[in-house]
Amino acid sequence: MISVRQLTKQYGSNAVLRGIDLDIAAGEFVVILGQSGAGKSTLLRCMNRLVQADAGTLTVAGMDAIACCDTRALRQQVAMIFQHHNVVPRLSVLKNVLTGRLGAVNTLASVLQLFRREDIDLAMQCLQRVELAHKAQQRTDSLSGGQMQRVGIARALAQRPKVILADEPVASLDPKTSRLVLQYLRDATRELGITVVCNLHQVDYAREFGDRIVGLAHGRMVYDGGPDGLTEDVLHRIYPGQEPEAEDEQATAGLQVRYAN
Repeated sequence: MISVRQLTKQYGSNAVLRGIDLDIAAGEFVVILGQSGAGKSTLLRCMNRLVQADAGTLTVAGMDAIACCDTRALRQQVAMIFQHHNVVPRLSVLKNVLTGRLGAVNTLASVLQLFRREDIDLAMQCLQRVELAHKAQQRTDSLSGGQMQRVGIARALAQRPKVILADEPVASLDPKTSRLVLQYLRDATRELGITVVCNLHQVDYAREFGDRIVGLAHGRMVYDGGPDGLTEDVLHRIYPGQEPEAEDEQATAGLQVRYAN
């Protein structure tokens, strides 16, 4: 589904990606770990051409993400979930999810926000997957931060993508809401066979939700394996000179993955 070979990206004299080699299979939930500046966000943004790589090869969902001459077609197959929700506050929850269908409608319908009944039905199904169908007609700015991120997941699912890229999707959420959001994301994508590449800082969440973990440090891949392989030595390579982030044990003691949000 995703193939990366000797991918490089440099900003001036700062080499952000230094020859990344990576293969991700269809349906995998891959977590990328690394400290700030390791190259995690740049790698994800190269995958949907928000950032143009300097060299190497990158194939995503069967398309060349470096030489691609049809960025719109690529982004129809590759959905993005952002750190800060990236919803339109004044729109209803349903309309925010329907924006995930804009790439599949013509220009006039896109401008006028005219959606087919099948698109509306699909959006409602996506909201049901994240247990927000009952909020469909509410303004999105009336929701909590965790609920807004669940709207972001539903919007990504509404694209019917082959790949979802999630860039620090729980960075601004408390621990129990973070787990809920990641659970919804993993469950939905497993049921639908969608490949997920998710940037995280928290090692505990990576171990709990990742099928596979990739560790980056200074723009190089220093680990590629299962959660059980995250030994102290590996973590020191991923976080050189820095302790990895963990959840607040006191805040999360005794909490279940799912709760009434």
